[in-house]
Amino acid sequence: MEAYSVFKDLAIIIIFAKFFGILARKCKAPQVVGEIIAGLLIGPSILGLVEQTDFLMEMAEVGVVLLMFSAGLETDIKELLKTGPVAFLIACAGVFIPLVGGALFYMGFYGFAPWGSEKFYMAVFIGAIMTATSVSITVQSLKEMGKLKGKVGTTILSAAIIDDVIGIIVLTFVVGFKNPESNSGSVIMSTVLFFVLALVVGMILYRIFKKIDARYPHTRRIPIISLALCFFFAYAAEKFFGIADITGAYVAGIVLCSIKDSNYIEEKMEVSSYMIFGPVFFASIGLKTNIENVDGGILLFSAGFVLVALLCKIIGCGLMAKLCRFRGMDCLKIGVGMMTRGEVALIVAQKGLSVGLLTPVYFTSVILLIIVSSISTPIILKLLYARDKEPEAAAAS
Repeated sequence: MEAYSVFKDLAIIIIFAKFFGILARKCKAPQVVGEIIAGLLIGPSILGLVEQTDFLMEMAEVGVVLLMFSAGLETDIKELLKTGPVAFLIACAGVFIPLVGGALFYMGFYGFAPWGSEKFYMAVFIGAIMTATSVSITVQSLKEMGKLKGKVGTTILSAAIIDDVIGIIVLTFVVGFKNPESNSGSVIMSTVLFFVLALVVGMILYRIFKKIDARYPHTRRIPIISLALCFFFAYAAEKFFGIADITGAYVAGIVLCSIKDSNYIEEKMEVSSYMIFGPVFFASIGLKTNIENVDGGILLFSAGFVLVALLCKIIGCGLMAKLCRFRGMDCLKIGVGMMTRGEVALIVAQKGLSVGLLTPVYFTSVILLIIVSSISTPIILKLLYARDKEPEAAAAS
């Protein structure tokens, strides 16, 4: 293949991803859904305009690292601390129930597997995909109804942030256990050591960046150095601790999320991520999705996968909200608000594909889950709030 043909591939990816992204937004679906469909359409399974290459795979990896860095930058530490243990408990239930439910569903569908076998790790990974929560659709819906600042809205937002942190930790463990050279003790030690060092180094770096930010506010050197920190954390996570590079990128974002210019950093990151790396990553999901081998069995699995994923979030988060003394209708709102899936589910699935825990045909199930949850969540939330006659209490300031 000619070296310059990559420019043709990038041109096709960007144009198709943008067009279908706008089309998805017009249909009240997340833009990411359109970008995935664009990749599926131009990929080998349908039109064959673009083929997956090593270069595109590497660009997609940069894209996912930047996405997780941005997610870390958007984390509101103060909001997390303010909502306290309630959001944490809801998030834990929102991870544990889908993790177990997804693993049991996979083994129930394909047969139970002994601990440590390849099928066992695939089952656990299916559960890990279900743990992710994408709160952007829920936030937009609550904003439109004027309910975002209420107690339920604040709890959903905080629990979703914590949920993603726990989900990334779960991904780290699952990927670590898959490594044949690792054992449970080494995986746990490596993970704990990484987060301990990240905490210590992060506090030091935060103070350094805070001083730089105070001396050179709103200058381009800050996002440039921040980007270098993101890439170094991603590298160090994989190289020295054997955990996912996206974990390192996410932690780098967390380190910088509280400095004054965090929004400025995010704004600068958004330019490259939104224009090229993001579309390449999401389109690459479509490029890798193999629909040629999709048969009745996979379609049946996908339907069950979506149903289990949605119900597990509603049951897990709703029941924990009930234990935390939310009233019945609010428990259901929290459960429904937590069931949307998006970028993090794709990121987890992408990592599973790269380490051999997932095959391309199962991307069909993940994409279907994102589409169904993104469309159904706003509709169900609107119906629930329409039935709610009592005014919702505002969150404590």
